[in-house]
Amino acid sequence: MTESARFPRRDFLKKGLAAAVAVTIVPRRVLGGPGFLAPSDELTKAVIGVGGMGLGHLRYEGARLLAVCDVDAGHLKTALDASGPGVAGYKDFREVLARPDIDIIHIATPPHWHALMSIRAAEAGKDVWCEKPMTRTIGEGRKVAAAVGRNGRIFRINTWFRFSGGFYGFGTTVLPIKKAVAHRLLGWPLKATVSGITGFDWKFYWSGKTWLPPQPVPADLDYDFWLGPAPEKPYHPHRVHQTFRGYWDYDGGGLGDMGMHYLDPVQYLLEKDGTSPVEIEADAPQQHPDACGRWRRVSLRYADGCEIVLDGENRDVQAPFIEGPEGKLYRGFRSNIPGLKEKIAALPDPPAQETDFARCVRERRTFALNETNAHRSCTLVNLAKIAVRLNRPLRFDPDRQVFLDDEEANRLIDEPMRAPWTL
Repeated sequence: MTESARFPRRDFLKKGLAAAVAVTIVPRRVLGGPGFLAPSDELTKAVIGVGGMGLGHLRYEGARLLAVCDVDAGHLKTALDASGPGVAGYKDFREVLARPDIDIIHIATPPHWHALMSIRAAEAGKDVWCEKPMTRTIGEGRKVAAAVGRNGRIFRINTWFRFSGGFYGFGTTVLPIKKAVAHRLLGWPLKATVSGITGFDWKFYWSGKTWLPPQPVPADLDYDFWLGPAPEKPYHPHRVHQTFRGYWDYDGGGLGDMGMHYLDPVQYLLEKDGTSPVEIEADAPQQHPDACGRWRRVSLRYADGCEIVLDGENRDVQAPFIEGPEGKLYRGFRSNIPGLKEKIAALPDPPAQETDFARCVRERRTFALNETNAHRSCTLVNLAKIAVRLNRPLRFDPDRQVFLDDEEANRLIDEPMRAPWTL
């Protein structure tokens, strides 16, 4: 593929990229007329970040790939080679957003870019499919949810266990567990324990290194653009690509990586999609200011007495996954309630969830895991991260989404972005 084919808008963008991306770009399905997207027409998409997860999402049912974007020239070439003809490549995601023929933006960058790109995409009239975690901070999540709603976009986070797939060590989907909880077969309030004992692995190998000697930046990587809104730090290969999750500037270790996969279904089970915990407490070693480390235990308690315990050391070897005053449910879908499976089978299913993203985009329906409930499940992750970093009890107002009487914790809700990037 020639340079002009890969960067077809280069001349235009040199003359006025800033002005082009400052306006709202209305997608063709909204305009009507010759460019109107009829329900029978094909949706189009672009993938931003094609070094790992993004490379696996070049193709999925319901949307045709038109563009890929990455600040690493090697990643970009690999994605273009895998994409076939008709797909353009870009280094600057703003060039992708400036294309009116793209309907969906799939964001598969490190998390420190998720909020900024999601908001810019929504403002450009694009619908958004974003990898987890939704955002790196609580404040970013609030701003993404507001931008998506304000611009009338369709948004999904790419974790699906609340509505499909085998739920880790349980040999079932979440559905029968949801039915048991919804009909109070275990009683109320409930305690959920997320640990290796109950079927989850916190991936503590996603820890950062505390002393990284500066190294030359590879010629094919625009490291300054990779950092983007994150603080400027000397380049080392462990900070980027496959091991970036080990640093607070970009993610949150295994907790940031797997937290939404594990905790979003728990939030759904506990009927907490519209709220957050009020008390958070962590037991962890002193954390390095740059590199994520291990932690032993985090407890998140809601106002109604429900609790989520993250057991990083698998300390409670007898722990059920969910327990209440009337019974317990263990890994492998075992229970101390006689005939629980039969009782669940006789109960009605909860309301169906909208899980076809392409259909949601076409028909302007809210996706099952969207900007509002995903923000709440990502807040669980970010609350836990802040508690681990500060290693002291915290009180949180779930309505105002601020910590009570703790300015140091509140500074971690809205962390500054490196100029010129801003939300």
